[in-house]
Amino acid sequence: MSNSLGITQDGLKSALNIKEDYKKKRPILVPGEETRLLVPENLLNHNINLLGIEDPLPLAMMATRDPEGPMALAAVARLCPLGAKTKLIAGVAQIVGETSKHELVRESLKYVNDRAFEPDSIVRIRRHASRIIVQTRQQYTAALRENLHCLLEGSIAPRQFVREFFELTEAGNMRHDIRHKLVASLLLSGNVRPSVKFMILENLERMPRPVRLSIVSAVLSAEPTRHTEIIKEELRYIVTQQNLLRDVH
Repeated sequence: MSNSLGITQDGLKSALNIKEDYKKKRPILVPGEETRLLVPENLLNHNINLLGIEDPLPLAMMATRDPEGPMALAAVARLCPLGAKTKLIAGVAQIVGETSKHELVRESLKYVNDRAFEPDSIVRIRRHASRIIVQTRQQYTAALRENLHCLLEGSIAPRQFVREFFELTEAGNMRHDIRHKLVASLLLSGNVRPSVKFMILENLERMPRPVRLSIVSAVLSAEPTRHTEIIKEELRYIVTQQNLLRDVH
């Protein structure tokens, strides 16, 4: 239940849960959905009820600590409309603007703070966040495409490709459905060397569990070919070790 300060018990609980997720490097999930990962678009969409995450404290936690700039900026865009409601929330936003690890977050909150959370300034921040999310994804997708071209041309070492592949998909805040499709296509491709596929499988645990489940389902259900059978065998071993098998449909 909300109080006169604009803080709720659910919000406090959500903030503590998010703090623990960051500490253990777990992805944040959409409240009430165990397999749906929270993405920046969810935070920008006010038609989605995010339950406890609607509270200023979890939004402040994400804006301050999220490792990805687009997610932190989306949290700011959702937090800003709350800043005009109480002095406490305005103060929370000011603290976030002074302590966030992301320069864009600090600049955005300074902008709205200087304008006393005027509606027009909040709209501008929301539009800015939307543009940044799109631009960031485009940049990292282009880099992924170029790296794959270099891999097939033999101008980048397989281990370097795999390392940069995971770094780019994580830093680019790539949509989770696109990420699992991309990994599955690499694992099933007849043009990608088996050594590269095995290195991808070695790093599979870096991906959020729902993404891994989607990858496993796609690969194991694919038509058998000489390129896929050994990968399927290795993947079955991995899902057994990671206790994923019972969740694969």
